[in-house]
Amino acid sequence: MARIAVGGFQHETNTFSPVPATFADFEAPDAWPGLTRGAALFEAVAGINLPAAGFVQEARSLHHDLVPLTWCSAQPSGRVTRDAFERIAAMLVDDLRACGSLDAVYLDLHGAMVAEHVDDADGELLRRVRDVVGTSVPVVASLDFHANLSREMARSATALVSYRTYPHVDMADCGARAARALHDILRGMQVASYLEQVDYLIPLTSQSTLVDPLQSLMREVEAAERAPLVSLGILPGFPAADVAECGPSVYGCGSDVFQLATTVRQLATELRHRESEFALELYTIEQAITEIRRSAAARGRPIILADTQDNPGAGGHADTMSLIKALVACDARSVLAGVICDPAAAARAHAAGEGASVDLSLGAGSGTPGESPLTARFKVIALGDGRFTGTGPFYRGARFELGPMALLELGGVRIAVASRKQQAADQAMFRHLRAEPADHAVLVLKSSVHFRADFGAIAGRILVVEAPGPNIADPAKLPFRKLRPGMRTSPRRQ
Repeated sequence: MARIAVGGFQHETNTFSPVPATFADFEAPDAWPGLTRGAALFEAVAGINLPAAGFVQEARSLHHDLVPLTWCSAQPSGRVTRDAFERIAAMLVDDLRACGSLDAVYLDLHGAMVAEHVDDADGELLRRVRDVVGTSVPVVASLDFHANLSREMARSATALVSYRTYPHVDMADCGARAARALHDILRGMQVASYLEQVDYLIPLTSQSTLVDPLQSLMREVEAAERAPLVSLGILPGFPAADVAECGPSVYGCGSDVFQLATTVRQLATELRHRESEFALELYTIEQAITEIRRSAAARGRPIILADTQDNPGAGGHADTMSLIKALVACDARSVLAGVICDPAAAARAHAAGEGASVDLSLGAGSGTPGESPLTARFKVIALGDGRFTGTGPFYRGARFELGPMALLELGGVRIAVASRKQQAADQAMFRHLRAEPADHAVLVLKSSVHFRADFGAIAGRILVVEAPGPNIADPAKLPFRKLRPGMRTSPRRQ
């Protein structure tokens, strides 16, 4: 039995977003728990689809003694403030020092965190942890599928284990895999790591593992991760980060250096060979409206419009209204949209009560250029307190705390409103307001890909719409300054 310290610090940073992640953002719960320190950590993450939860469960089944550190996460946004990064990093480091003798450390990280003063924030955190525990103590971290994996991360960690799915339905499983990898290392396996970075950016909406090319590529990864390899992953990267390490990578860890390098190089070569398959397919708002009209005569499953550029799961604010306004203007019927973050509108709806009509200027509070509120008299259809449990594969077990919520109606459009931003990736968000997504003709979801895990089965068709928002879907349109030489900002077409 080994004594293992367990902690986590997660943030996916869109460096093009002007809204920073503050210490208060990490303190507050949303779908995931708020900042938790000490003994409460294990209970806080239990039963949720999170890497830390999977690690704890698996490590305990392997009879290890776990010591809690600090765990926290915040919604994707702009850079993490210096204050937040330094305070939370200090908590983790101080907790480690207070642990006494340890056999290993596990960290639940994202891999695409950027702080105001440190571009490679995950690498810096791992370096500080390594400085505390020394070179002989194994340090294993789980990483998000969108990690911009740096050489400092690979150098400071003994092993890194990444998700294999997008939507991320395997987060807890990734933590369990990290526990098994660490278990092998603690039993005496001597491992090395190998990292190869790839030289083009992959748009987020082209990264889904439900379709090729990544569906088949990830099957290859899973088949190849066998002894003497303890970890193997393709990480497509988070493209909205203006840092030198931004971009896809292939990483492996194992005891046979030759096989490790050979396998990683082969996968990187195939990732380069299939570059053109990642080409972006987007619809303008006008094109999406045209497609809805063409489908109006046909009954069946709803058309989903993915409002990707305002996805709060990638740095959006969940409050742009252009797509919803267009649907109202064309008198679209049986539309369910959300989730809009507007605490003032939610509060006024609660004050008015269910069944009342209320004049609102809905959305556009974050100041996205060119955006304005949807000003109208709305009917309040349903109200909720924003506390519910996720039921879909991605948010499974998540204990949501979204503040007062309301379902508003304008013409044929119903809009779910919350007081805290959260991407629309679980049907429970709408069912909390007594709205059944499958009963509607059109769903407008503030999400890029994660919605597919829970909504994909009910969708008749999915259109990714290029409506306004800070999460620019096409990386080629972003004003990069720090990418490493030779990086292409979009996949080459054949």
